[in-house]
Amino acid sequence: MEFIAKKLNFFIVIITVFLVNIDINAQDFKLQKPMVYKGSTEVVNWFMSEKLDGIRGYWDGKQLMTRKGKLINAPKWFLKNFPSFELDGELWSTRNDFEFIQSTVLTKKPSIAWKKITYNIFEVPNATGNFKLRLHKVKKWFSEHQNDYVRIIPQTTCLNNEHLQSFIREVAVKGGEGVIIKDPKLGYHTGRSPHILKIKKSDDMEGEVIAINPGKGRLKGKMGSLTLKLQNGILFKLGTGFCDQERTNPPAIGAMVTFKYFNFTKNGIPRFASFLRIRKD
Repeated sequence: MEFIAKKLNFFIVIITVFLVNIDINAQDFKLQKPMVYKGSTEVVNWFMSEKLDGIRGYWDGKQLMTRKGKLINAPKWFLKNFPSFELDGELWSTRNDFEFIQSTVLTKKPSIAWKKITYNIFEVPNATGNFKLRLHKVKKWFSEHQNDYVRIIPQTTCLNNEHLQSFIREVAVKGGEGVIIKDPKLGYHTGRSPHILKIKKSDDMEGEVIAINPGKGRLKGKMGSLTLKLQNGILFKLGTGFCDQERTNPPAIGAMVTFKYFNFTKNGIPRFASFLRIRKD
């Protein structure tokens, strides 16, 4: 009986440890999450930044984890001089490289491929002060504790709606995933909030060229924009995403062109549309 009791106690300990490990690895950290920008929020003086398409990495002061609490086995040299306070950022390499990032970052045994990864910080969880002060804290730390693999994501103050549209177009033309806009005056808080908004990754759509509109200023003598007709009959002008050669020799009337866009306006017009290619099929 004593032997059986000891054996049962052994299995109870093993099961308990196993369950504890499951709980630790399955936890979903209470971090900030953006809501979708729908165009109605006043965002003047908010901060704008590119939304990077990588693996989110939460630093708890001792180790780096995914937002679900899974340990990220980063090399020791990658984590050199990381602070004892929390960080939130994106493990990233370059645009349109998610498969490489994912395979590198989530592999149990770190490889030399980590040399192409950077940790791009966008928040300092639970730090005191507004967003500007929190960013200042991490900037100050890494200015005094060098790490070549750490970046602080640049923030641009939004001047007006035209500035926001220009910033979104700039990110889209570069092939970026999207944009984050954030109220810099507020203290840190968790969960989804109307004070942190994302403009989602673009989708593709086709439209028929029904007019070629002449350019003005530096585009004089070239195509300034195309008037496109969508499948639902809506007309709009597409003037972003063209190279000089495409403006000199624009798509012909009747051609089908593919463009990317971020959501729609209330009138059904593609928002922040940017030319991709002439459809040839």
